[in-house]
Amino acid sequence: MSYTEEVYARVVEKNPGEPEFHQAVKEVLESLKKVIDANEAEYRKMAVLERLTEPERIISFRVPWVDDAGQVQVNKGYRVQFNSAIGPYKGGLRFHPSVNQGVLKFLGFEQIFKNSLTGLPIGGGKGGSDFDPKGKSDGEVMRFCQSFMTELNKHIGADQDVPAGDIGVGAREIGFLYGQYKRITGLYEGVLTGKGLTFGGSLIRTQATGYGLIYLLDEMLKHHKNTIEGKTVLVSGSGNVAIYATEKVQQLGGKVVAMSDSNGYIHDPDGIKLDIVKNIKEVRRGRIKEYADKVPGATYTEGKGIWSIPCDIALPCATQNELNLDDIKKLKANNCFCVAEGANMPTTLEATDFILENGILFLPGKAANAGGVATSALEMSQNSLRLSWTEEEVDQRLQQIMKDIFAKCEDAARRYGMEGNYVAGANIAGFEKVINAMLAQGIV
Repeated sequence: MSYTEEVYARVVEKNPGEPEFHQAVKEVLESLKKVIDANEAEYRKMAVLERLTEPERIISFRVPWVDDAGQVQVNKGYRVQFNSAIGPYKGGLRFHPSVNQGVLKFLGFEQIFKNSLTGLPIGGGKGGSDFDPKGKSDGEVMRFCQSFMTELNKHIGADQDVPAGDIGVGAREIGFLYGQYKRITGLYEGVLTGKGLTFGGSLIRTQATGYGLIYLLDEMLKHHKNTIEGKTVLVSGSGNVAIYATEKVQQLGGKVVAMSDSNGYIHDPDGIKLDIVKNIKEVRRGRIKEYADKVPGATYTEGKGIWSIPCDIALPCATQNELNLDDIKKLKANNCFCVAEGANMPTTLEATDFILENGILFLPGKAANAGGVATSALEMSQNSLRLSWTEEEVDQRLQQIMKDIFAKCEDAARRYGMEGNYVAGANIAGFEKVINAMLAQGIV
C-alpha cells in the first residue's frame, strides 16, 4: 500500500461518519500521488500527510439565544483551524442546518490549498453553525450572532484567525458579528472580512467569488484558443457566487439561460434578466420560481434537473456534490465542453473522473472560486494599512490573482506530465507551497 493510500485509510478510520471530509482528502491525495511518490521517504519520516490531514485545532461550543416568542434556543457552533503554515487561518462561517464538524473539516481542508494558490499569506480554516437564518427576524439573527461571537471572539484575531461569510452569512450577519466582537474586545481591527463599506469592507468583495470564477474561466479558454463570447451557460444557485458569475458572463458576451435554488430551477432561453433575479434574491430574499411569473417565455421546474438543459459551459455554484455522474453524462450528451466550479466541491468524485476521462475542460473549486478569499485577503491588507482602495484597484488585483492561479495550475500539471489536468495542477501547486512552509517550521 502506498503512503497516500495508507494515510487515506487512516483518515477514514479516525474520522467516522464524515463522508465529505473523506471525499476531499481522497481527491487531493490521489492527484498528489506523483509528487508524494517522488519524495516518499522524506515525507513518511516527517509525517507530512498525517499533519496535513489533521486540523491544528477544532473548537466546538453551544450557542444559546432567545427567539421572538421568548423561547430559548440552542445551536452548535464550530471553528476548524486547519493549517496556519503560510498565514493566519482564513475561511468563511456557514450558517445552515447541514453544518456539522465533518462538513467544516472538508471545507477547511479545501481552504488550505485554495488560499495557498492565491499567493497571499493566509492559512486554511472554516467555521459556522447549524443555525438557519432563513425565516428568522433581524432581531433573532442579531441575538444569535451576538451569542455566537461571545464564544468565537476568544479564538480569532487579525493576526490569528480571520473569518468571513459563507452560505447563510451575508452583510447582515457579518455586521452583527463584527459589532459584538468590537463590543467585547474593544478592538477595531480587520478580524472579519466581508464587512460593510462604512466600517472597513472592500469594494468588489460581494462580487469577488463570481467574478473570479469567470476571470479564471476566461484565462483557461484563452489558453485553449476559445472564448466566453457567444457561449450558452448554465449557472446553478442564485446566491452571491451565481449572481455575479452570471453578471460577468453577460459582460463578456455569454448567455446564461438557467439558474436555480434549493427548490428548483428557471430556464429562460432568451437569457436571464439579472436585475429581476437580484430583486428576488438580494432585496426580497424570495425564491427563484418567482422569476417565471415575471418573465414571459421563462419556465420554472421543481427539483434538480438544471443540468439536462443544453449548454456549452456549466458552472455549478450552489453546494457540494450537486453535479453527479448522471448529470455530467447529460451535459456531455448535449455537447457541453467545459465545467468550472463556483461552489466548494460541487462535483462528485465519479463525475470528476468522467470529466477528466472524456476531455471536458474542468476548473476545480479550490482554484476557480478562490476570488472570494483572495479579495478577503485584500480587505485584510486595506484594514492593516488603514486605506481603502478604489473599485478599479481591487478588480485589477483580483484579475491578476486569478491569472496567476491559472498559470500555477497549468505549470504544476505540465511539470508532472498531466498537462490540461487542472485538478491535479491546483492540488500540486497549493500543496508545494504549504508543505515547504511546514517543513521549514519544524515539527509543529
